[in-house]
Amino acid sequence: MNAPNPSTAISRAFVDELLRNGVEHVVFAPGSRSTALVLACLDERRLTCHVEIDERSAGFFALGVGKAGRHPAAVITTSGTAAANLAPAVVEADMACVPLLVLTADRPPELRHTGANQTIDQVKLYGDRIRWFCEVGVAEDTPVANAYWRSTVCRAVSEATAARPGPVHLNLAFREPLVPLSDDGRASAQPFENEISGRPGGAPWTVDRRYGRPEGGSLSLDGRVLMVIGDGGPEAPEQAWPVVAEGHSSQRIAGTISTAHHLLADSRFVDSHVPDVVVTVGRVGLSRNLARVIASASRHVVVDPTNWADPDRRASEFVAQLPRPGAVDPEWRSMWLEADAVAREAIDGFLDAIDRPCEPRIARDTAEAEPPGSTLYVSSSMPVRDLDWFMRPKPIRVLANRGASGLDGFVSSALGAASIDGPVTALCGDLSLLHDQNGFLLAERPDCVFVVVNNDGGGIFSFLPQARIEEHFERGFGTPHGRSMAAIAGLHDLTYAGIDSARELTPAIRRAAAAGGVHLIELDTDRSENVSIHASVTAVVGEALRARGL
Repeated sequence: MNAPNPSTAISRAFVDELLRNGVEHVVFAPGSRSTALVLACLDERRLTCHVEIDERSAGFFALGVGKAGRHPAAVITTSGTAAANLAPAVVEADMACVPLLVLTADRPPELRHTGANQTIDQVKLYGDRIRWFCEVGVAEDTPVANAYWRSTVCRAVSEATAARPGPVHLNLAFREPLVPLSDDGRASAQPFENEISGRPGGAPWTVDRRYGRPEGGSLSLDGRVLMVIGDGGPEAPEQAWPVVAEGHSSQRIAGTISTAHHLLADSRFVDSHVPDVVVTVGRVGLSRNLARVIASASRHVVVDPTNWADPDRRASEFVAQLPRPGAVDPEWRSMWLEADAVAREAIDGFLDAIDRPCEPRIARDTAEAEPPGSTLYVSSSMPVRDLDWFMRPKPIRVLANRGASGLDGFVSSALGAASIDGPVTALCGDLSLLHDQNGFLLAERPDCVFVVVNNDGGGIFSFLPQARIEEHFERGFGTPHGRSMAAIAGLHDLTYAGIDSARELTPAIRRAAAAGGVHLIELDTDRSENVSIHASVTAVVGEALRARGL
């Protein structure tokens, strides 16, 4: 499929994907801003179009179609009061649990709040009456646009037809030209160049197999399947496939892959270990190397009974239960386990040779110091990534605030967990501790040992492109603070220990845990050196793989 301009492109992609998701009826009333959508509907012979004079009637007509057919119809309006006139039908669809897709055309952001004609605030126009709202935004000619638009349609239909059906609202802003030809009747001077075709065979971009639908139930998967378990995932299944257990999954046990981030940094390994299917369970995404493999998979199955977890918009289907192994490639899992063992040996050998505190070893040794069944709370930014990239398999519980992945409230969260599940070890960076040091004002003293990596600023930014902008990096991103962790410990009556040697960390954690109360163990590191160490580990793993012919 192609299109002469962005407004036509998004409209054609939307209409095609609606059909792929079983939406066969569209209702609309006359209007200008919705022109591109209406034309795309009228050009599609597979679609049944219904025209109403006013939008209130259009909304109830679509509701009637959904009520009788148990599958949503789409109602399209132009901007302004036209969209507001759908409110009664939205209320009825909400209260009666009738599936309904509301597609409101809108003015682009530059025309809003300027007194522009026929423009009102349409963002979340129907309040909490809807099951899901998406401000789709203005169509842009980017490589990810097609995946964004089509996955949005799939989610909209899924949300409208879920366990509790109801209305879904998509607000689409359109810039002119709104027709395939420009205003002077000539072909658009800015054709949409990126591909907007759907998946082969007329399949939806993403199939939702949850909520007891006919195609629901546990899948059986054949071939080379790679499973990735993240935060909130269930207990690791029987090891028929290679299972990558992210560090904060609490599922990194014997038999799971602990070095995926480093293995997938090696292009030769990636090329020779292409999965037929990737299955993700829980919230994943700590390694960009792993994320690239997930995004490139020709089939990506997401196991999540409640959420739409698809940040790359590449998921091919959602299921509520863990898939079952079908015809399994007998060598597939052993290939991964062999490579994992080689990488593990290389990583541990490299880190063991570094006795000064370094962030990868601190993360690995902090987890290693924990007795089986204990709890480790880890902060966002680099600590949770270092734990994922360097932690050995160990049956411990790992907690992290990864819902929004912020630094906020780490101290308080760790103390809260310790109050009911102590003793807890808490691994964090200096900024996480400084951000929530008021958490130490808590009157009670649960058993919690804070291991603080102090690199005097925001260490994660040294791995990002802004690190190359030397004249502004330290002030704007590195943000050195010069604060003394010993002074903070003294202020809050915490037991403090400064560690100068990596081999001292494990006994220090165990002594503090045995003593009880709140402890702060500080290890100073260097941000620039940390980047070099990470790069060296990647190189060492690559060399080890090549030496073994992997």
